[in-house]
Amino acid sequence: MTISMYQASVPRIVNMLTNLDHLLDKALVHIESKKWNEAALTQFRLYPDMLPMTRQVQIACDTAKGVVARLAGVDIPAYEDNEVSFADLKQRIAKTMAFVNSFTAAQIDGTEDKDIVTKRGDVETHYKGMQFLLNHAMPNIYFHVTTVYTILRHNGIEIGKRDYLGKV
Repeated sequence: MTISMYQASVPRIVNMLTNLDHLLDKALVHIESKKWNEAALTQFRLYPDMLPMTRQVQIACDTAKGVVARLAGVDIPAYEDNEVSFADLKQRIAKTMAFVNSFTAAQIDGTEDKDIVTKRGDVETHYKGMQFLLNHAMPNIYFHVTTVYTILRHNGIEIGKRDYLGKV
């Protein structure tokens, strides 16, 4: 049995973004019941040199839209990174899921050996499609969703492994 590039990407990414949205829903219920200021969580960092929760959500979404766009050979949509509230973050997740879900298997399958180049500043990194998907993009998405989970859990939001993994 084989797994296609589409199966390894789009459904998995949508699952993680769905779970991320669910985590934010649970956090919102907690915030409203405790009458907390949202910014106390959206700007929370686990350590001073780590990015705040808002940026963790943004990067998870950026990585998600970037991987499918690169594999399919289409432009990556630019987002403004101006989210400040949970509603803003949930809207970004929804927009990202709609973009990721817009791809078909025909656009993604067969990209295992496609040349993928990412650029951070002046540094270019070269990958093959499968290497990019499995060794860079998916771990990156999981890392940032996990960091959001950890920030919320650290702040007393009642979430658990099932919330992180979802129902799939």
